[in-house]
Parts: sequence; C-alpha cells; structure tokens
Amino acid sequence: MQPLSAFADPSVAMAFVRDNTELVAPPLVPELRLHLATEITPLWQATEDVLASTGLPPPYWAFAWPGGQAMARLLLDRPDLVRGRRIVDFAAGCGLAALAAARSGAAGVLASDIDPLAMMALRLNAAANGLAVDTTTADLVGQALDGIDVVLAGDVCYEKPMAARVTGWLRVLAAAGKTVLLADPGRTYLPQGGLDPLARFTVPTTLELEDRDRRDTVVWQVRP
Repeated sequence: MQPLSAFADPSVAMAFVRDNTELVAPPLVPELRLHLATEITPLWQATEDVLASTGLPPPYWAFAWPGGQAMARLLLDRPDLVRGRRIVDFAAGCGLAALAAARSGAAGVLASDIDPLAMMALRLNAAANGLAVDTTTADLVGQALDGIDVVLAGDVCYEKPMAARVTGWLRVLAAAGKTVLLADPGRTYLPQGGLDPLARFTVPTTLELEDRDRRDTVVWQVRP
C-alpha cells in the first residue's frame, strides 16, 4: 500500500483509483459512468490500513451516495436549474452532481472536496464522460463564493457538527441570492425547517452501506 505522501503524485493517485474501482453507471443515473467500488469491503479495508498509519480519509469518493444520485437525477431531468449558470458542487465525492450539472449545460462547474484522492477520482470520472469540471480541495465553508450562481450539496447531514456548520453556511449563501440545493436521504441531522422540497426519488442502495436496500431521498431548496 502506498504511503499518503505518494498520492501527491497524480499518476499514483489515479492508478490507485483505477485499481480499486470499476467504471459503472449508478442505478438512478445510467447516463453517467463513474469509477466506483463494486466490492466494498476490500476497498474500505485497503484505505483503512493506510488510515491507521498515514491519515488517509475513508474512500467516500468510491460510492454513489443517495444524495448525489438524487441531485444528479434532478439536474439531468431539469437542466434549466443549471443551464448557463456557474455551479459549485460542495463535498463532491465522486462528482456525480458536478458531472450532471456539466452535462446539463452549466456555464462552469467547480467541484470541491477536502480529500485530494476524491478530486483525482473526479478527474477520471469527468474524462470518462467527456465533461469539463474544475476541482479544488479548499474548505469552502464560510466563503461567499462570489461569482457562483448555484450551490449543490448532497448527503452532508450525517454528522452533527458538520451538518450544523454546513447548513448554516448554506443559509447565508441563500440569503445572498444564490440558489442552494441540498439533497438528503433522511439523515439524522437534516434541519427541520427552512427547506422547500423540489423533487423526491427512491434511490437503490446496498445494505453494506445503508440500513435498507433503497432510500427515499429529497432534493430541497434552502431558504435563508
């Protein structure tokens, strides 16, 4: 297993992604193909081994989570939400929502995730689909995102501290006039108010990642 420092080399990081994933289409979004884990336990174990000694984050980027699938499905069904607009996909992971925005005619798409390996995987996913997406590993929470029209956030309410920090920032962005979309499959720390439903989807899942084989997922528009 490569040490964490080795993943600073893009060729090493991309080889790791390719070696531990297969190029497949998520169940709800057959239009796009992603490098995803198809044998979940081996990949988690591989990165957990590194995590113990180097601090490599768990491979959230290797799975098409319900929130990301629902967001992508909505954008492909409703391209008017992003066409000609400048987009940020926050905590993008594999980049499914970012890729859907690009496919739907966004003027520009920036995918952000603090995990550098996620951004390497996203670059491979963008290339596999012939789409252009910019990436950043900067922590965007608290930033005004000047020049951005639409902010996408999928499945970010699974931990209390993160949910509180992120949703507070999303409300500030909404108050500044940005369209803010939050996709959530019923996570515990989803805010109870300030959200208007835009679309609902039943997303097939796996019992190795979730507590059921499908999750009802809502894409909400965040109010100030």
